[in-house]
Amino acid sequence: MKISPQWLREFVDVKASEAKMAEALTLAGIAVEGISGEGTSTIFEMEIGTNRVDAMNHYGIARELSAIYDVGLKPLTTDLPSATGECPIKVRIEEPALCARFSGQAICNVKIGTSQEKVRKRFEALGQKLINNAADATNYVLLEAGKPTHAFDLHKLAGGTIIVRKARAGEKIKTLDGVDRTLHPEDLIIADAEKPVGIAGVIGGWDTMITDSTKNVFIESAWFDPVSVRRTAKRHLIHTDASHRFERGADWASCPQSVERVAALILKSNGELWGAPLDIIARQVGNKPVTLSRSEVLRILGKEILAPELERTLTRLGFKLTNERAIQERRVDYTIAIPTWRPDVEREIDVIEEIARLHGYNQFPNTLPAFAGGVMELPDQLQRDFVRETLRALGYHEAVLPTFIPVEDAAQFSTHAPVLIANPLSAEAAAMRNSLVPSMLNALAHNLNRGQENVRLFECGHIYTMVGDVSLESSSLCIGATGAAIPAGPHQSARAFDFFDLKGAVETLLAGFTYRSITYDKLTGATFHPGRSARILLNSIPIATFGQVHPEIAATRKIKQDVYIAEIELARLLATPLRTPQHRSISRFPAVERDFSFVFADETTFDRIHAAVLGLKLPQLVSCDAIEIFRGEKVGDGKYSILVRVTFQSHERTLADEEVAAWCASIIEALKALGGVQR
Repeated sequence: MKISPQWLREFVDVKASEAKMAEALTLAGIAVEGISGEGTSTIFEMEIGTNRVDAMNHYGIARELSAIYDVGLKPLTTDLPSATGECPIKVRIEEPALCARFSGQAICNVKIGTSQEKVRKRFEALGQKLINNAADATNYVLLEAGKPTHAFDLHKLAGGTIIVRKARAGEKIKTLDGVDRTLHPEDLIIADAEKPVGIAGVIGGWDTMITDSTKNVFIESAWFDPVSVRRTAKRHLIHTDASHRFERGADWASCPQSVERVAALILKSNGELWGAPLDIIARQVGNKPVTLSRSEVLRILGKEILAPELERTLTRLGFKLTNERAIQERRVDYTIAIPTWRPDVEREIDVIEEIARLHGYNQFPNTLPAFAGGVMELPDQLQRDFVRETLRALGYHEAVLPTFIPVEDAAQFSTHAPVLIANPLSAEAAAMRNSLVPSMLNALAHNLNRGQENVRLFECGHIYTMVGDVSLESSSLCIGATGAAIPAGPHQSARAFDFFDLKGAVETLLAGFTYRSITYDKLTGATFHPGRSARILLNSIPIATFGQVHPEIAATRKIKQDVYIAEIELARLLATPLRTPQHRSISRFPAVERDFSFVFADETTFDRIHAAVLGLKLPQLVSCDAIEIFRGEKVGDGKYSILVRVTFQSHERTLADEEVAAWCASIIEALKALGGVQR
């Protein structure tokens, strides 16, 4: 936002130059991003944090300068003529939880025209649009003190009544931007006796706006619930200067003063007060007092802040201190009353932050933090290190990807219910991820769209799911790859990354852990290509799914080349002990190999064949491998021929033909029991 240093100097007498003021404000956390113009035309381009709604105006920044330079802050005083009689507008608050205060003032015999010269020049310098003297007065007070106000054409308020209530189903309003809107039953509105005349805290209504024919004006300033305003603004896709401030917590106590400031500006043109001002308080709003201990200030900041500086700084910022000295305990405590314009200050640590930033972060010496005790290694740290080191060695780069995903992705890539965000920043970040796959696909697409055709990534992250009303968090591992497995070279042609490359990476990773068995099946779900994917069961428990992403899913993300993904339940893997390397000398006795050719139905997988052979627990069996598989007319439909090779070897002696023959006979019987036909 734009701020005029000359306007600031009306409230605080600072002798420093504009450049020095800008530097001091920036060091105190009220950042001046740029300076334009010179002399009396100088303008600060400010970057105000979202939690500092109190500084989104000239008076709030002047208060900061008052604390920085230890000079007095001139009060916002308004000399209005006394007004008697009854206000012509009656106000009723039906939703005190959403509207805690409503102040108003009626002015009659107003002539609508251009604003006075002072307002015009300041608006021109700040790039603010001029409308008319009544509307400009409300915008001027917003820039001056930060409190949104609104001016109604009083005679267009039906029944001389204002009601703060929720909208009724089907109610409509034409807002100041000329758009007809259908209201939601959860919208808080300002209505007259017949119709809505404004969306509370967001935007006014067209039917009651100030026009050249307006003769009487009603000014209002209220406090609206920040959450309600934000939800309403997002629901109607409106963002205004008023909603920007109300969403962050406007000053509850400034409602009457804001009305007075607007009224005073209008009266400088013409008009007169009509009746006494209104100030309806539905409930009190403000943070509870905070207890501050100087010993805690020292512990957090690591530097002694003298009591005079501490008290002076907080007082300049508007905090009220009650000094409570506990002599016997050798400490000094304060009870801090929080000003209503600082909704961001709720705890002792928030007050300490105020002390630190006004003291100057650059004034604290560079010291190492205190530490007592020893470094505690996580129980699964060795496993985590092994996972990362193995994948890096295989050529994968670690990624840290967004935790939030669209609700549609959460439903598409996982069968578990996601954790929904109550107040999401956008529709693309409406749920906590219940799978790492969507984020990985986005990362692969991001690289491909920028000319990186060969990409290998992995992420160790958390996923979040709902079980009933309870949210659960668990660890997951996702591996993603696309492009060439072997790039083209002067002596070789390129080979594309395929299913078996990813399978090899997953198996290499799992080989570092201790397990009884590892098997595969086809239950991979709709995310994967049905013929190029598999699920891994470790010790008969599902632990990973991997394969080529279904082409239709890849196409929705505009990915034109094959993409391969593996998702592993990292929490279960980390609970598995690492394999301890063991040395065994090579046998000096010859190995014996035997081949078995069988025909099996397609339903009989090699996992079952392998398990059947190992289940015999033959004493000298070293390995059982599939050498080749054949399908064709000679074998028949729905069948395949497989050549299984087994190896026997002893470390103590040469094996006898008779015992090998007996072992082979038992293998043949076991394979026949699976439905195999020996060829």
